[in-house]
Amino acid sequence: MRSFAGARHRMLALTAILSLVLTGIVAVGASAAQADGEPAPFDPGLIVSDYNFFNPDAMSEADVQTFLEERSCVRSDASPCAWEYRETTTDQAAQQDGHCAAYAGAAEEPASRIITRVAEACTISPRVLLVLLQKEQSLLTRPTERGYLRATGYACPDTAECNTEYFGFFNQVYNAAWQFRQYTQEPDRAYQQGAVDVGFNPNAECGASTVDIRNQATANLYNYTPYQPNDVAIANQGDTGDACSTYGNLNFWAFYDQWFGDPTTTRYPAFFDDCLNYAGGQSCATPTLLP
Repeated sequence: MRSFAGARHRMLALTAILSLVLTGIVAVGASAAQADGEPAPFDPGLIVSDYNFFNPDAMSEADVQTFLEERSCVRSDASPCAWEYRETTTDQAAQQDGHCAAYAGAAEEPASRIITRVAEACTISPRVLLVLLQKEQSLLTRPTERGYLRATGYACPDTAECNTEYFGFFNQVYNAAWQFRQYTQEPDRAYQQGAVDVGFNPNAECGASTVDIRNQATANLYNYTPYQPNDVAIANQGDTGDACSTYGNLNFWAFYDQWFGDPTTTRYPAFFDDCLNYAGGQSCATPTLLP
């Protein structure tokens, strides 16, 4: 059971949502970009909404399995495609309130189950984990043994070798979700909501510009991958930019938009689900208990 949202919280939110939908106050799934038919441009200050980042119920295990099977998978070695990948997982202890719940390890779990179970345990959207796997290692379309070891790029800094202690698909998926939750629980970091200088490249000579980071999910992405695309990268999305171009956060936005629609949409106003919207900071450290 999730340690802070809770079934009672979700039922109350659903009742309120249905009431407002029926009265026409809420247009479910609508966004300004969708309303006029034009895709929203990349905004470095709002890469993905908190709701889309933290919603663990965005996809079921069956949804994830179908999604993986629908990817065009090209193998360059003997590695399985993601839809057929299985791994024996290990027990993970429950963390403090507002953090990841316990994960009971099991034999030969398929990737789709690992993704959805980690998402549920850490209150991170399965869509975010799927995008992360593609953004970091192209694992959904070009799986390799090396890619599975480094699946989410966790503990793989740009300026040093990866820490092999965290190698392995489950290890990588769980620790990435754990890290995103950690960023959220302890948001006083280099990248947080507000005006922050964000570099364009690990090479400091490429410069930086001030970004108005407008939500916790976007701050999380910058703490995980601390660069923004420069103008050349944005103009040459899907191609090659210049020596200062980086594509990590741009690719996260682009993959999400291609696969799931505008990542910046918010399904409900923030007051419906405080545990999935962090405009005012962390509000879910105390669990909501059933009567």
